[in-house]
Amino acid sequence: MALTAQVKDELARLTVDKTSWRKAEVSATLRFAGGLHIISGRIVIEAELDTGVAARRLRQFISEVYGHGSDVVVVSGGGLRRGTRYVVRVVKDGESLARQTGLLDSRGRPVRGLPPQVVSAGLGEAEAAWRGAFLAHGSLTEPGRSSALEVTCPGPEAALALVGAARRIGIAAKAREVRGVDRVVIRDGDAISAMLTRLGAHDAVMVWEERRMRREVRGTANRLANFDDANLRRSARAAVAAGARVARAFEILGEDLPEHLREAGQLRLAHRQASLEELGQLAEPPLTKDAVAGRIRRLLATADKRAAELGVPDTEAGLSPDMLDV
Repeated sequence: MALTAQVKDELARLTVDKTSWRKAEVSATLRFAGGLHIISGRIVIEAELDTGVAARRLRQFISEVYGHGSDVVVVSGGGLRRGTRYVVRVVKDGESLARQTGLLDSRGRPVRGLPPQVVSAGLGEAEAAWRGAFLAHGSLTEPGRSSALEVTCPGPEAALALVGAARRIGIAAKAREVRGVDRVVIRDGDAISAMLTRLGAHDAVMVWEERRMRREVRGTANRLANFDDANLRRSARAAVAAGARVARAFEILGEDLPEHLREAGQLRLAHRQASLEELGQLAEPPLTKDAVAGRIRRLLATADKRAAELGVPDTEAGLSPDMLDV
């Protein structure tokens, strides 16, 4: 099951007993899932949801909390919207429910954000408002670089109200407009986990954290592998470059060379891709890595000094730009 569907299914089955929390959830669901319509001079409330269990929950809360009946219309997918949608519609008592839920203010005007009784209420109501908004138009993407918990909003005022509700429960969310659509987004992985926990999606949190950890472990392993691979390539290129410089040093110095420096240079030429530690183990008697590096360094410095005296190309003359970068 996709993460979004799993979260919505779990939230729609969550038991909520406190009446004020139920009211806040209903208000947010109606605000984010639909709106008010005037049909034949009467106010009709419609809320479009993408899961049947969420539609049944909304109908149950409307009936038990406010005492109003509602109908459900199932709309099959087509065109850009492929999934089946469930439209909860309140016709007979639409205006009464709109006033009770705060969708209409005292003057009969539609509320543009969230109802005042939700905005100014406690933490439980803020969580319930987020739960209703997510059931209405929420989504959760897989953990990763672009992971996000997102709610599509009916307008900028509703987005800001939802951001404020998140702030009250200690979670940072941002409102933004994307291609003319207002959204509230949470991108931080810890904040997403915290929000899912506050909403009551505990099973979904476990799945989210497991996938997040698996991705982080895989990403760390890939970074380490790439790092090791880059180091190996760099070391091999440096060894080849050192071998080319040693060969040029032998050309410049000829026989005029101390024996211990010659032996170190010959080891490098015989084993061009070996590390300094491996060269030390091949020496007779064995040498430390630093001892081998020091002898090769003195060999090259001696050759470069002699080249400068003779006015001939030094030991770096035959190196490619890639070799010079190491």
